[in-house]
Amino acid sequence: MNIHEYQAKELLKDYNVPVPKGFSAHDEDGIDSAIESLDASDFIVVKAQIHAGGRGKGTFTDGFQGGVQLCDSKDKAKETALKMLGNHLVTKQTGPQGRKVQTLYFTEACTIDHEYYLAILLDRESAQTVIIASTEGGVDIESVAEKTPEKIIRVSLSQDLGLKAHHCRSIAFQLGFQGDQVKAFSKLLYGLYRLYLEKNAEMVEINPMVTDKDGSIFALDAKVSFDSNAVFKHPDIAELRDTNEEDPKEVEASEYNLNYIALEGNIACMVNGAGLAMATMDIIKSYGGEPANFLDVGGGANEEQVTAAFKIIVSDPNVKGILVNIFGGIMKCDIIARGIVAAAKNVALSVPLVVRLEGTNVEAGKAILKESGLELTPADSLAEAAEFITQKVSA
Repeated sequence: MNIHEYQAKELLKDYNVPVPKGFSAHDEDGIDSAIESLDASDFIVVKAQIHAGGRGKGTFTDGFQGGVQLCDSKDKAKETALKMLGNHLVTKQTGPQGRKVQTLYFTEACTIDHEYYLAILLDRESAQTVIIASTEGGVDIESVAEKTPEKIIRVSLSQDLGLKAHHCRSIAFQLGFQGDQVKAFSKLLYGLYRLYLEKNAEMVEINPMVTDKDGSIFALDAKVSFDSNAVFKHPDIAELRDTNEEDPKEVEASEYNLNYIALEGNIACMVNGAGLAMATMDIIKSYGGEPANFLDVGGGANEEQVTAAFKIIVSDPNVKGILVNIFGGIMKCDIIARGIVAAAKNVALSVPLVVRLEGTNVEAGKAILKESGLELTPADSLAEAAEFITQKVSA
């Protein structure tokens, strides 16, 4: 689960990570209040709040440039904010349709002496927490890693011992900090690490982390993402979820405990089991098709969930065909078959449907489908199912 920058900054403050003073706003009254809360003598930074990177270099659909603006007066800040609010910001991560800006963040500006990169994240290959830092902040860390890998500092932490003082000092020295800056950086890093652990974060990123003309260290921008499977442990984090920033189909799927991710293809998939779902998408690709989604209904789905899954699938206008691939174990094939029949009738299915069932009660499931009167194509193997659906979609 992702959250907005302004929400991440509030969390950082709770963990004693220094951030510039800032206020969020969702409407014109909020804009006035946020701007008045900042010092009139300072420059004001206006930031569009969307779940996408590259905001500063983004372009709004009406041609207005930049989702991050430095304004030299309160009047200019309000004028800029009103141009952003309700507008759609297009960045390299949003696609051409952009994201609607429904929240703005106003912060005081600071005089930047140097920009750094700092992040704590889980390295799934080593199953360890990793700290990544660099003296090259404010840009894509991927570009730094590709062009100047020697400027990437990488420190793995033992799951048993965690972050220690020597880790902090080592990273601080490699970043060029000295004297009191080493202590300040260590305090900041400890705060980030506590946030990462205590809130089950997948990543805590500060880009850029900056020093000002006095040598003080700040988190100028922040990005925090959480393990969605652990959010139930943290009601305060769950409240930060902004469903306006998510695909409506994915939001609806989560309400039925379905694992759904929208993709850009035209063959919808409904599968039980994440591994089987990945294999299904792979074999569709191998037959020249393009998956429209990842959809794992889970091992214990009921008829209601299957019906909901079908409704979500057909709500995607790009879907030209559906492949159902079920291996009955905990979830029996006859239950899935009844769900398919009910769903197909409820949603007035108008695209080709290929169904492959295998496992517990498979013969009963196939009989239910055969007697349903639905126009569907049964398949005896996954390869056969993928071949059938790609042929029907491309016909």
